[in-house]
Amino acid sequence: MADLLIPVCCVVCERLMPGEPGIVCGHCWSRVRELPHPRCERCGHPRDRYSCRWCALLPPFVRTARSFCWMGAGTGGDIVHSLKYDGWLRVADAMAGRMAREIWPVDVMEERAAIVPVPLSSRRTRERGFNQSTEIARALALHWHVAVWDDALIRTSSVQSQTRLTPAERKGNVAGAFHVPRSARALLAGAHVVLLDDVVTTGATLRACASALFASGTRTISYMTFGRAPASGDRLFP
Repeated sequence: MADLLIPVCCVVCERLMPGEPGIVCGHCWSRVRELPHPRCERCGHPRDRYSCRWCALLPPFVRTARSFCWMGAGTGGDIVHSLKYDGWLRVADAMAGRMAREIWPVDVMEERAAIVPVPLSSRRTRERGFNQSTEIARALALHWHVAVWDDALIRTSSVQSQTRLTPAERKGNVAGAFHVPRSARALLAGAHVVLLDDVVTTGATLRACASALFASGTRTISYMTFGRAPASGDRLFP
């Protein structure tokens, strides 16, 4: 009766979706471009004939990285936009459900103690009213049966948006922008945590966060994102 009187529209394509679960229709999910296999076991990037192209972006203390889909191809970017800028928080549940399907090395699954979402600045949090990475982390933690340590990392400065910056500018833009509060250091000491963000492009933000965590005693860090931006030459399709 509720579907008949107040039908749900897909937040991506605005198509009516009576009887379908969630708020993104099955057609839009079918158009998401998942990263194709085979993938590098460490960085999760699709391999070409010679290399995986992405391992060089990972610091030595980062164990592994995983992403669910490509940005800029298919509807993955539209789904992220619906959460991040349109405020459809329920989308985070479906995103996390798909992220939970990613296969990890056995040691990561056995050791991961918690998920640490990449923080927003206090100004951006006030403007948006939420942190999209925290929303995804909370939903994913239910699948993994781990904690979310959303106070383990803080952003100490409000930096320029990374969206329109070059790779070199991105790295400099976030340098020193993250800090581990003293109250969280005992919790992080010797732990293996999964650092989570909605999208990774060059890895500059994740690297800055991981460096702050490692400097504060975190033993191992892994990365998890919903989307990954392809670079020139990446294999977008199976």
